[in-house]
Amino acid sequence: MNVNQSAPPVPPFGQPQPVYLGHHQSSYGGQLGSTTAPTSYGAYNGPVPSYQQTPPPGVSRAPPSAGAPPASTAQGPCGQTAYGQFGQGDVQNGPSSTVQMQRLPGYQPFGSAILAPVVSQPAVLQPYGPPPTSAQVTAQLAGMQISGAVAPASPPSGLGYGPPTSLASASGSFPNSGLYGSYPQGQAPPLGQAQGHPGAQPPQRSVPLQASSFTPPASGGPRMPSMTGPLLPGQSFGGPPVSQPNHVSSPAPQALPPGTQMTGPPGPPPPPMHSSQQPGYQLQQNGSFGPTRGPQSNYGSPYPGAAAFGSQPGPPQPLPPKRLDPDAIPSPQLNELPPQQKTRHRIDPDAIPSPIQVIEDDRNNRGSEPFVTGVRGQVPPLVTTNFLVKDQGNASPRYIRCTSYNIPCTSDMAKQAQVPLAAVIKPLARLPPEEASPYVVDHGESGPLRCNRCKAYMCPFMQFVEGGRRFQCCFCSCINDVPPQYFQHLDHTGKRVDAYDRPELSLGSYEFLATVDYCKNNKFPSPPAFIFMIDVSYNAIRSGLVRLLCEELKSLLDFLPSLLDQIPEMFADTRETETVFAPVIQAGMEALKAAECAGKLFLFHTSLPIAEAPGKLKNRDDRKLINTDKEKTLFQPQTGAYQTLAKECVAQGCCVDLFLFPNQYVDVATLSVVPQLTGGSVYKYACFQVENDQERFLSDLRRDVQKVVGFDAVMRVRTSTGIRAVDFFGAFYMNNTTDVELAGLDGDKTVTVEFKHDDRLNEENGALLQCALLYTSCAGQRRLRIHNLALNCCTQLADLYRNCETDTLINYMAKFAYRGVLNSPVKTVRDTLITQCAQILACYRKNCASPSSAGQLILPECMKLLPVYLNCVLKSDVLQPGAEVTTDDRAYVRQLVTSMDVAETNVFFYPRLLPLTKSPIENTTEPPAVRASEERLSNGDIYLLENGLNLFLWVGAGVQQGVVQSLFGVSSFSQITSGLSVLPVLDNLLSKKVQGLIDSLRAQRSRYMKLIVVKQEDKLETVFKHFLVEDKSLSGGASYVDFLCHMHKEIRQLLS
Repeated sequence: MNVNQSAPPVPPFGQPQPVYLGHHQSSYGGQLGSTTAPTSYGAYNGPVPSYQQTPPPGVSRAPPSAGAPPASTAQGPCGQTAYGQFGQGDVQNGPSSTVQMQRLPGYQPFGSAILAPVVSQPAVLQPYGPPPTSAQVTAQLAGMQISGAVAPASPPSGLGYGPPTSLASASGSFPNSGLYGSYPQGQAPPLGQAQGHPGAQPPQRSVPLQASSFTPPASGGPRMPSMTGPLLPGQSFGGPPVSQPNHVSSPAPQALPPGTQMTGPPGPPPPPMHSSQQPGYQLQQNGSFGPTRGPQSNYGSPYPGAAAFGSQPGPPQPLPPKRLDPDAIPSPQLNELPPQQKTRHRIDPDAIPSPIQVIEDDRNNRGSEPFVTGVRGQVPPLVTTNFLVKDQGNASPRYIRCTSYNIPCTSDMAKQAQVPLAAVIKPLARLPPEEASPYVVDHGESGPLRCNRCKAYMCPFMQFVEGGRRFQCCFCSCINDVPPQYFQHLDHTGKRVDAYDRPELSLGSYEFLATVDYCKNNKFPSPPAFIFMIDVSYNAIRSGLVRLLCEELKSLLDFLPSLLDQIPEMFADTRETETVFAPVIQAGMEALKAAECAGKLFLFHTSLPIAEAPGKLKNRDDRKLINTDKEKTLFQPQTGAYQTLAKECVAQGCCVDLFLFPNQYVDVATLSVVPQLTGGSVYKYACFQVENDQERFLSDLRRDVQKVVGFDAVMRVRTSTGIRAVDFFGAFYMNNTTDVELAGLDGDKTVTVEFKHDDRLNEENGALLQCALLYTSCAGQRRLRIHNLALNCCTQLADLYRNCETDTLINYMAKFAYRGVLNSPVKTVRDTLITQCAQILACYRKNCASPSSAGQLILPECMKLLPVYLNCVLKSDVLQPGAEVTTDDRAYVRQLVTSMDVAETNVFFYPRLLPLTKSPIENTTEPPAVRASEERLSNGDIYLLENGLNLFLWVGAGVQQGVVQSLFGVSSFSQITSGLSVLPVLDNLLSKKVQGLIDSLRAQRSRYMKLIVVKQEDKLETVFKHFLVEDKSLSGGASYVDFLCHMHKEIRQLLS
């Protein structure tokens, strides 16, 4: 290892150097636009000065018995020790465990439905939050008495959800929301029927539920949790079961469910869970939510621990609920019910799993302690939880998240469960300031040490043997010689004595400086170049775009100011309306080729390229194709010329970022091909107006220019024997089945990888992943970034379901579906998603859940939000567009989601709804979110809704006059301008609080969210309600309650 070079290019095992200051790039620590050089660090010179500091008591595990590693004083970029409350070494670089990593507690065999209670757990994980439990959530979706019927429902529509009710169209057009800007000649969205203020008429609730007492199993073991609640008669998922294409809905019953009351003495609190109980629920000892189940056979005594929620325990009243036949659940459209039944027959939304409560519980349980990565197969906190990461041998969840952290040992078991095995990888993810960027290791001319057979890079899981002279590869078991310059003795545990001095032996993520062998033509690369290519056609000049852009580029570029002044004047009188596109990209790529460097093209384009030139396109927008087998052609590129061009760009390392400013159809599906295949981004500003869209466009441009990018990149994912990577999703190009090629990769982009079995896995050894990214930094340095992750393997399905991550699962399923629409009818894609979800939950019900009535919907604790999130994906504009959603919008969202990380898909599909006026004005913390449903809106309050792309401020008609004055500077609700995109800056606490919250939300997202003020009962409210995803959508999408009923029916059909 080259440890004594004078003035090394990057201090080995120290802070990474700042990157490409000439373009104001941020460091990997996430400080945007920082150009201040960090404190210099000396070269790393041996085993004594390690980066590991003494951890604070009670936070970190002790290292192996080889002795405490030496300490050092590694500091952050500004000379301050990183991690204010935790030592730098403690938080980011603690000691890794031994090669055979520890298992989470609670991995006893799960062969039967009844488990002996766990008496004790290893103390190692207690400071970091409890492991997730395998609790279940059950909903009693039967138990109503049928006393009449309405007219039979008509057959559902082709999408399976039924058509929306006929609605009058709104006059006028909506302001551009930033995502769905209607074109001038486009059709305005339909309006909902007139409704009262949500807060004026309280929603009708079902009668209090009662249930008879429970009896436990004879063995006395704890039961798995369940959630019960009555089915909504006459309401169901709007479409037929996927297995019955010609199904016709049953008549709807009209009677209310019988009242029941819960009995039984309160029991002891349950053990802590990954996500604890719902609001208002008293979690019973068996984990049920809501009222308990009725008496069942084989249970002999009152079930302990049953407590009523929302009321005091009452006297025992054993009233067994009546049950419907499993096949008798009706499923008519909600629109086809009489108005009385829409309100009389309903499930209480508070009786079904709440995403808001799960998120809040995870924050409370796991947000206060750092997440330590030294334990194999440990499920990380949710993406919605703020937490610090201590790298102790596995990559941070900011870099890799998996759908399951416990992989089935056999392919048969994986097929039975139907849970996709996938990882969402974000190789250049931005880290919070408290976490250090990956250390850079320089092995000199010899380069990084690799396995001779599988070419895996040295990592903490490699096993050194024969006194340290050889190492056994953890991926293919090949025995390799250790080069003399890398040799080190082993301690009495078989671990190298310098393990904690080398990042590649103790950390999950690190970087190697690449040798010339890793460079094209065996020549070190030049620093990348940026090229700005501006559309100067009539539309671009008239809208003010060209002048605005040239003014902004003056501040971003420190040369050519005179040219930027001349461009708007040179083309001020142009009358040219036709544009070209492909030749522009070709010219930019040729410029980079002539300069012999990689780089990025920034294209600013306004219209469909119809001029006679290569890549000419025609207008093919045809809404008549929606819901037909030809709908897939709307997502496919018109011509193969752009794929060919993209391939040439990737070979040159030319990444393309496209900024679109259309006033009408521009065929985003075709124009986005080159950005998509080169690892670039697409930004769309429909009907661009300088006064309304300037801030959003300039913010996106500045961030895009300043973000950290890896150029001319190749990524490969290696796995240990037994599984292999078989499918990839994201913005990249693949010339073979293993190498992901990216002309550019920034810190916002992810690559999603699916794995399949090719052999039996071993429960003791687990499974390993290694992601290796070879790229050129903005400073022109060739680097290798390595991420390693160890997962558990299981022979019991219960262990699989206990260690799943629903947010990552939804990320994978959305990308799988969005790619599917390129080749399959949308209805087929939707049905595939529903079937897979039903199979996952049916397998759990059959193999893991304790015996229960068929009228109960039983969900795994870690997957209890799968139905609500999947319904959001099904209702999304790509899979079920509303009348106001253009073809370009659908293509834009489709390519956008393809590269999203887990946090972005979480908020995109289930937006955050924040009440601004319910908490005291003095409280400056972010208000707790409420569920995304119209029922949660009060007409006396103001709410902020965000989904990562859009930001809405909804103002109720009954808001106090003082609040209106403080926030908008006007005296009454009627004077507020609907569609306002900028709030006035006023000198009062409420105004400052709301402005601060908006700025905070924008800082969390990768794109600028334009604000839109929406007044209650205004025509814009229809657009706002589109994002209240728990409600039935105007495009026919089912409500959360309806979908849960339909999913229950699908599960029961699979089980029968």
